[in-house]
This record gives sequence, C-alpha cells and structure tokens, in this order.
Amino acid sequence: MSEAKRLAGEKAIDYVEDGMIVGVGTGSTVAYFIDALGRIRDRIAGAVSSSEQSTARLRALGIEVLDANAAGPLKLYVDGADECDPHKRLIKGGGAALTREKIIAEASETFVCIVDPAKQVPVLGRFPLPVEVVPMARSLVARRILALTGGQPVWRDGVVTDNGNWILDVHNLSITDPVAMETELNQIPGVVSVGLFARRPADVVIVGGEPPRVL
Repeated sequence: MSEAKRLAGEKAIDYVEDGMIVGVGTGSTVAYFIDALGRIRDRIAGAVSSSEQSTARLRALGIEVLDANAAGPLKLYVDGADECDPHKRLIKGGGAALTREKIIAEASETFVCIVDPAKQVPVLGRFPLPVEVVPMARSLVARRILALTGGQPVWRDGVVTDNGNWILDVHNLSITDPVAMETELNQIPGVVSVGLFARRPADVVIVGGEPPRVL
C-alpha cells in the first residue's frame, strides 16, 4: 500500500497554490505529501502542522512552520484518515494527533483527505474510534462511552498526545449516524475531542492508485 499512499500524497500537491499557507496533517500517507511539498517549498508561504512529528519533517525540508493562531483562516488542509465512508466522513486519530487535526480542519476552507484504497469502508467503525481524554477522566469517559454506545473503550497505554492527554480506542462500533455520535461523545466531561470527522467531513478525498481517484 505504500505506493498507493505515495500516489495519493503527491496528487494532493495539485491543490497547493502559490503563496499559500498549507495546513498539514499527520501519518504515513501525509509523509509523502510533506516530501512533495518540500520540492515546491519556494512557492508556499509556510505550513501549519498538526503534530510535532509533522513539524519536524517539514522543518527538515526547509518549510517554515507557523503558529495556527498567527496564520488565521487557511485555504487548504491535507491529511490522511484511518477510515473514510462514502460521504467523506472520517475516523482519524490512529497517530494520536486528532485534536490538532480537528482544529486545523475547522480553520480550513478546503480539506483534502488522502487515503489508500483499504481505508474506504461502507460504514465507519471497523477501525477503533480514538477519543482524546484528560487523564483524570479516563475511567469516567470509558464508562460513559460504554453506556452510550455499547462499544468497548481500551486505553492506549503508554501513549501521551502532544497536548499531554491520553487516548481511548473504542472497539466494536458500527457508526450509522457519525454526526450524532460525534456530538454526543463531545458532551462527556473530560473528552477533549473525538476522532470522528463527520460534522466537518473532508471536501475532497484522493484515493491512491494508478491513476489516483478524486472523490
């Protein structure tokens, strides 16, 4: 699948305009986009990054990384996904960067999601749903999620997000109404953000292949 990821990442360069500040996500597919962005770094004004991992890769390629507060509204955000349904709604957070990814997606006019074909699903939930939580609320949130959804929350032990929080991965879900579930889980005290990108889905999905497909 690495070739499909590379093709998707490089295709996303088509959406980059001269002088743009580009929102950049996190993950193995995005790494190919960052590498391609490095080859046109003189054409862009910089990037806003969703993780320390992506920030390091961007800077290593000579791309200036800007603070999201200083950058303001963005025209473009490019990121991957762990799952994508036919309505361009996503599960994200396998790389534990979901909160910052969600912030940049919200700040962006166009969200381009780059995936390999294996990430396409008819209904979200096969991939465990990541939920970022304040550490002291981990058990409370897990109990509430179990009661609300019937899914099985599992603490991603040993993982601390760039924000200093923990991750619960919720297994055994079939998410037929992702907007409602996103809204409901966001109301639980201690939840920082939910890895459902349904209220603000992708605008464009690029599926890696020869040639890449644009949805």
